[in-house]
Amino acid sequence: MSLFTKYGQLIALLALALFTTTLHASGPLRIAAASDLRYALNDIVDLYREARPEANIEVIYGSSGKMTTQIINGAPYDVFFSADISFPEKLQAEGLTTTEPSVYAIGRIVIWSNTLDAASLTLEDLASDAITRIAIAQPDHAPYGLRAKEAMQAAGVWEAVQSKMVFGENIAHTAQMTESGAAQVGIIALSLASFPELATHNHHLIDNALHNPLTQGYVVTRRGGQKSEAMAFAEFMATEQAHNVMTRYGFVIPE
Repeated sequence: MSLFTKYGQLIALLALALFTTTLHASGPLRIAAASDLRYALNDIVDLYREARPEANIEVIYGSSGKMTTQIINGAPYDVFFSADISFPEKLQAEGLTTTEPSVYAIGRIVIWSNTLDAASLTLEDLASDAITRIAIAQPDHAPYGLRAKEAMQAAGVWEAVQSKMVFGENIAHTAQMTESGAAQVGIIALSLASFPELATHNHHLIDNALHNPLTQGYVVTRRGGQKSEAMAFAEFMATEQAHNVMTRYGFVIPE
């Protein structure tokens, strides 16, 4: 192979790398977010766009565990908001992040129903014969489901309710199952129970001493480090405007 041929190949590879970097930097900001953020983050994105109307943002909601696996396998997400900070920490350990994992909120779980007065229910009541279907998110990959399981274990009812359990793919799916009547009762995120359509029904706030904290964290991924919009949005999440939205949906903002 001649020197000129090698030189031409090198130039082509450099041009391809530059094109790929430019394409990533100029594409939409893709945010992967835990589904407990479905309503709060939509409102925050709307506020962000008021200040930056040119922003091109796509938000994909799902379970934190599954999205972590997707990012490890190359999914093109720029910012990841997880319901459990351990997942961003896992991505950092894999060398897939630009920023350090940061806490953005503490989540809470509630008992919710659209057919029963959930405000009068306790975890112990879930073992009653009158309740035949209980929905939680899948504990294997959804932090809210794991915390629901921990709370029921602490209350001493986990084993008694096994035959009644139905599992959502994520916490938003769990809320949908309960709202549709596929389950009489669901243990869902306070942030979802606070959404106006669901807030027409009462809920019972579960004592957070019964489960590990839902310490929620985010990172800008390695891919997102190529986009100034990713850092700008991450910084916006720390503003008073964003905190006010999060608080309205029942999240606790850490000091």
